[in-house]
Parts: sequence; C-alpha cells; structure tokens
Amino acid sequence: MTPPETQGQGSNAATPGASPAVSLCVSTLQHRPDFLRAASALRQGTGGFLLQARDRRDDSPATRVGFTASKKIGNAVARNRAKRRLREIARAVLPGMARPGWDYVLVAKPGVTTIRDFALLLADLQGALARIHKP
Repeated sequence: MTPPETQGQGSNAATPGASPAVSLCVSTLQHRPDFLRAASALRQGTGGFLLQARDRRDDSPATRVGFTASKKIGNAVARNRAKRRLREIARAVLPGMARPGWDYVLVAKPGVTTIRDFALLLADLQGALARIHKP
C-alpha cells in the first residue's frame, strides 16, 4: 500500500517559479567564424583567462558570449570544469557590464582557470571589461 500524498507533493503541487535570471539579450556564440572574428579584435589578458571582444557594428542589441578551452587545459573533465566556471562568471558579470552589439569570448588558461578562486575570476572579468571599454 502506498502512503497518502502530503501537502506539496504529487502532481497537484505548485511548481516553483522560474529563477529571476537576468539575461538582457545575452546569447551564446556557436559558429567558428564568429570566434575567429573575435580573436582578431581586442584582447585583454587576466590572471585567470583571456578575454577577446569585438564591436559587431550592427543594429542588433544582443550581446553574444563564447567560451573556449583547448586541450592544453587537460582532459575533457578539466575542460568542462573550466568552461562551467567561465559560464558562471559571464552569467554574473556580463548583464551589468556588457555593451549591446558586442561579442565576447572567454578563453581558459591552462592550470589557472580551474583552480583560481572564484571571487578572483569575477574581479578579473570586471577589470578586463573595464579596460576594454575604457573611453
């Protein structure tokens, strides 16, 4: 015999609302030519990663971001960890500091991105964006 459903369980339970994530038109780069165009534009090195940025000079208000971790980072587990960390700092910082119509690529550094303190990675991205968008 199955126990009776308690309040808040089962198919009639209310689902929690979506998290209030702020996207502000941030999408992900997925095509190689976009990564190559960003690589030939502005670059800013930090302690934890390399930031590449370019102004698309189009009328689109969307900000696009891409993430790269080469085999120099390590095996697939290490590369995925590095990209997860880069995605999380981009999610935290870009909605407030990114400019519309720009592409950003965060490139992981071997031996640093996966072990660097998360607060330092956040500070690295904020500083890199400030230097790239310096008037």
